Amino acid sequence: MTTAQAMPAVPVRQDALVIALVGLAHSISHFFHLILAPLFPWIKAEFGLSYAELGMLMTAFFVVSGIGQASSGFVVDKLGARTVLFFGVFCLMLSAIVLSMANGVWMLAAGAVIAGVGNSVFHPADYSLLNQKVSHPRLAYAFSVHGLTGNLGWACAPVFLVGIAQIAGWRSALLSAAVLPALVLCLLFAYREVLHTKPAQKAVQGAKGGGLDFLKLPTVWMCFAFFFLTAMALGGVHSFAATALRELYGMSLNAATSAYSAFMLASAFGMFAGGVLAARGGKHDRTIAIAFVGSAVFALILATGAGNGALALALMAATGFCTGIAGPSRDLMIRAAAPANATGRVYGIVYSGLDSGLAIAPVLFGVFMDQHMVASLFIGVAIFQVLAIATAVNVGNNTRARQLAAQA
Repeated sequence: MTTAQAMPAVPVRQDALVIALVGLAHSISHFFHLILAPLFPWIKAEFGLSYAELGMLMTAFFVVSGIGQASSGFVVDKLGARTVLFFGVFCLMLSAIVLSMANGVWMLAAGAVIAGVGNSVFHPADYSLLNQKVSHPRLAYAFSVHGLTGNLGWACAPVFLVGIAQIAGWRSALLSAAVLPALVLCLLFAYREVLHTKPAQKAVQGAKGGGLDFLKLPTVWMCFAFFFLTAMALGGVHSFAATALRELYGMSLNAATSAYSAFMLASAFGMFAGGVLAARGGKHDRTIAIAFVGSAVFALILATGAGNGALALALMAATGFCTGIAGPSRDLMIRAAAPANATGRVYGIVYSGLDSGLAIAPVLFGVFMDQHMVASLFIGVAIFQVLAIATAVNVGNNTRARQLAAQA
């Protein structure tokens, strides 16, 4: 039985406050996934970089985040999630300040690395907080809100950054972005007692096999593969969707940015709908498979370039909605695969697959973009999502088999 399952019932208001605080922090984390990509047109012009070189900045962010995420889960279990979360939010604020002062590619890379360090702590810390502080009957909704707020962060970032950059320049946009984590950090500190958790390290050390036994579970590594594949698809959309839409459909920068935001907003609504589905139980891998099939079909239609900008916006929204539906089922699928008292480290390892995919995707798709193979972006999205279905089904089958064996 997990910590969350053993918890007594708590008031709705207390659960809602924890979910809101964690969700707000998560939205800032996702906002900073895109701290550079929407500003690529300005940065490319100022420093004379290729798309592949711009992609390397994203890669630096996610390589550092992936390595840090795999290890930060252990730190979360040892020190508690609250302290680690505060550290992550502070690093995001610092990274935006450094990026705004960049005088060359190396300083841009330094800012990306600091942002990657900050980003690395969020999933282990967030999920540890939710599993420990939110009552079990409301956990599916907590995961839904968590995913929804992350997607809202993705949706707001390009609008916020591009809007300010067009008026005051890209450096002012980054300085303005630094204010957001500063405000969130103040709010989290004000409610620090609500976010207090007990470290899990002592419980794990007393368990048979030590704290690394979870690495022997095939389902953990299949979850890692699932996140890697879905992140390869998502990383392409993050980095170059607006550019691809401009070339395929002749859209303006503002219209293409709006289409990307439509993808993220629709994905957020999909997260809400997916939370309702996930709360009803059932086979979460089946929900993921159906959602990803729909998303892949819409992505392939986008790749044809047929139609106008309005159709492209609608297709982006449909792709995002289907992708979002899978989110809560994905998180509950991982929770079922995680052994007791190792929540932070399991989420750390598994979500490092997300960072690994997001690190590789910008460079891979950046090469295709430099070769003017624009349609390959959306074709790649479809291919990676279909491959992810196979890993989700395997995770679901293995988890059910393990649960049946335990019951027997």
